[in-house]
Amino acid sequence: MTSQPNHQTHQDKNFEGIETWVFDLDNTLYPAESNLFSQVDINITNYVSNSLGLPFDQARQLQKKYLIEHGTTLNGLMQNHDVDANHYLDSVHDIDFSPIKNDPVLEQALNKLNGRKIIFTNADAAYAEKVLDRIGIAHHFDDIFDIIAADLKPKPETKTYDLFFNKYNITPGKSVMFEDMARNLIPAKRAGMGTVWINTGSPWGEADYDSSIINFETNALTPWLNAFVNQTANS
Repeated sequence: MTSQPNHQTHQDKNFEGIETWVFDLDNTLYPAESNLFSQVDINITNYVSNSLGLPFDQARQLQKKYLIEHGTTLNGLMQNHDVDANHYLDSVHDIDFSPIKNDPVLEQALNKLNGRKIIFTNADAAYAEKVLDRIGIAHHFDDIFDIIAADLKPKPETKTYDLFFNKYNITPGKSVMFEDMARNLIPAKRAGMGTVWINTGSPWGEADYDSSIINFETNALTPWLNAFVNQTANS
């Protein structure tokens, strides 16, 4: 299993008896190098710029400030500028999805992964469905828990995790979460979930990194999950 050399992780779970596998979407289920989310990222900056009348550079600084302080830029804009969530989501997710490629290895790995599989994303379901269709894995997931289902309260807000657990009757101690933003694994780990961090090398992904909350670390989901399911099958 691939791991980044700069961090020490606590591999204290063997992930046996797992009932529910929880996956973030962006930069987790597809490689960050595809630069799909970079389109969204630029759209967000432009949205902040146009909505607040700021130059691009100032809008970008505010965007990242809100991301860190409020979990998402949207949440910061709603809290401070009364931005309409639906208009924002439609605007920033108006992108070209062609950089996302079909991933047959991930599809086969998910097919071998026993248990429920659920998407837990700060994006909206319509966008998530398009991404999953491009990868060729939509049929593997029981549901998508998106920002609308979370009452517009993004990860890593603890109440959102409680809402997520309750909606699907999840036992955290029998579940695993895959996520590219380390801070979003903090509530998951505290609740008892197993955790896999997809380290994309982004400073936003590494924000609030704490080795004690990470069971496994990898720089790419597909090879890690493929190795995991094959190792499990042979053990």
